[in-house]
Amino acid sequence: MFKYLHSQACSDEEDAEQEPRLRDTPVDISLEAAANTIAFHPSRDIIAAGDVDGDVYVYSYSCFEGGNKELWSSGHHLKSCREVSFSHDGHKLYTASKDKSIHILNVEEGRLVTRFSKAHNSALNSLLVIDENLFATGDDSGELKVWDLRKGTSIMEAKEHEEYISGMAVDGNKKLLLTTSGDGTMGVFNIKRRRFELLSEPQNGELTAISLMKRGKKVACGSSEGTIYLFNWDGFGATSDRFALKAESIDCMVPVTENIVCTGSTDGVIRAVNILPNRVIGSIGQHVGEPIEQLAQCHTGPFLASCGHDQKVKFWDISSLRSVIVDDYRKKKKSGQLKALSSKAFGSGEDFFADLREVPAVQEDDSVATESDSD
Repeated sequence: MFKYLHSQACSDEEDAEQEPRLRDTPVDISLEAAANTIAFHPSRDIIAAGDVDGDVYVYSYSCFEGGNKELWSSGHHLKSCREVSFSHDGHKLYTASKDKSIHILNVEEGRLVTRFSKAHNSALNSLLVIDENLFATGDDSGELKVWDLRKGTSIMEAKEHEEYISGMAVDGNKKLLLTTSGDGTMGVFNIKRRRFELLSEPQNGELTAISLMKRGKKVACGSSEGTIYLFNWDGFGATSDRFALKAESIDCMVPVTENIVCTGSTDGVIRAVNILPNRVIGSIGQHVGEPIEQLAQCHTGPFLASCGHDQKVKFWDISSLRSVIVDDYRKKKKSGQLKALSSKAFGSGEDFFADLREVPAVQEDDSVATESDSD
């Protein structure tokens, strides 16, 4: 009897050892080249990535050790893939490339469904899926096109920007399309009436990213100077507020709640930033010493993914941000170290950020340089 119980206990221990370990986040995905772009599937645990060689990879991801699996890859693009985006129903994957082409792939097996070979006269830089039929693209010369899959061609073309279009966003009514550009302006286009509305005043540096915040009442734009510019929804001409993050730049950003946006920078740090009141809450994680190209939030909410020049797609736990409330009261400055908001973020041990910039450490806390238009 004792031998039986002993052998049964050993068997249970072996089974436990064989069970894959459950992690807080999926394991990093290593690619053969640096990824420019990533996107989460809208309803399944799938992530797509496009790299500088023009290849597109689609993976399923899991928090279990060894749970990530490459589903398929595509090498249809001749040059760098700069944007990937899933259709809202999750059946198609849109890709835009430096080779001036747009590809639409079947998500299940990666089969090429539709191709626009010479979509623009210049290299494509951004793509936004608007609805099941419409999508928009922006190129390096500043040209915007809106496409209708039912007609198989573009239905609106405009060149109001003088430099590349870096990002796009659309309101909930699918009426106004907003663009950010390397010329420092934000563009407003009415896609229902197919016409250009206005350009904002030019800001310092290039505008690199855009997010709708506060239930669409605020527009946040990141810049190459490390500043976030805020616009009121009904006041696109001039900023209502702006504040600096003490980052070298803001190269990408993604809203994770109505009040909090995550930003990626050239210094490799992912910062969580509260909008109005404007505060840097802390660090989500980092690609050590490598610029971050793009951020994306998973469909269920708790994971943020990032891609950088280190040829990795990394996953971060951002579940703690859902309960963060920032009030107007400014607490006394205690440390120049960014608060670590995830278990994988530097900050709980040695101060990783102290050597990144030769500025007083206290400038990297939650009191951010802010100015308004009245200044």
